[in-house]
Amino acid sequence: MEAKTIQPVKLEATRSIKRKKSYKQPWMLHFMVLPAAILVFIFSYIPMTGIIMAFKDYKPAVGIVDSPWVGLKHFRYMFENDYFMQIAWNTLFFACSKMVMNVMVPFLFALLLNEVRKMALKRTIQTFVYLPHFLSWVTLSGILIEILSQTGLVNQFLSNVLGMKPIFFLGDGAWFRFTIIFSDVWKEFGFNTIIFLAALSGINPALYEAAEVDGATRWKQTMHITIPSIIPIAIVIATLALGNVLNANFDQVFNLYSPLVYQQGDIIDTFVYRQGLLSGQFSFATAVSLIKSVISLMLIIVSYRLAYKFAGYRIF
Repeated sequence: MEAKTIQPVKLEATRSIKRKKSYKQPWMLHFMVLPAAILVFIFSYIPMTGIIMAFKDYKPAVGIVDSPWVGLKHFRYMFENDYFMQIAWNTLFFACSKMVMNVMVPFLFALLLNEVRKMALKRTIQTFVYLPHFLSWVTLSGILIEILSQTGLVNQFLSNVLGMKPIFFLGDGAWFRFTIIFSDVWKEFGFNTIIFLAALSGINPALYEAAEVDGATRWKQTMHITIPSIIPIAIVIATLALGNVLNANFDQVFNLYSPLVYQQGDIIDTFVYRQGLLSGQFSFATAVSLIKSVISLMLIIVSYRLAYKFAGYRIF
């Protein structure tokens, strides 16, 4: 009986010692992370105290503390405002469309690029499709505005070669949505392609050799070996993108939109920018941002749960 009672105590003591050692061993790594943690605390956590503006009628002349409390006034106005519902729908439409296309297009392109046998050609193509990822939306927006204008290269081709009427890509609501989604996929699919190519390089070559011995064609090898092997990576990318479903890329929309397409192209972030910085409605803009942040946090938690459940991916 004495041995049985002592043994659990020894096990618990051993575990506590190991736990202490595990915290002491990587102290240098913790020290390296400390400057970044301090910066995040200063620039991300301290400014969060400003969310109380969402519950006040903030007046810059008197400051946040002395501004009068209004409770949920701004939140009620937000949900009663039909235009807010429109920009919420625009944000979801852009974000979901980009999320789907930024998984499907790189997935298919990686499969096609994987079939290229000449390494020089393969690397050249990979470099060209990856280059737009390094350009800012300020630069790309200027290029797109010039190319897609009424007298731009695309409309000249449509009118002179195909005999079509010029298309107002950035002034027509339907075409503006198409332009936003297409340009975002064009800019980012090269980066996601590299992720899928890295997953493809990790497939065991013995699987293909065994399939060739069994008489499987290249198409069957792709369907039964390649695609199932990279589907977990696709699931991880798709589920982690859920956390950004309310981020429709402010930089892109802000640099391409105009009052002509506010109804179809305005998103939550651009709306907050105009209401807060241009119109001076700081409390209302804070309330909108707070709702967006809360929903995004919940979606991030759900996305990590899904990634761990379906693909075994976890960070902590």
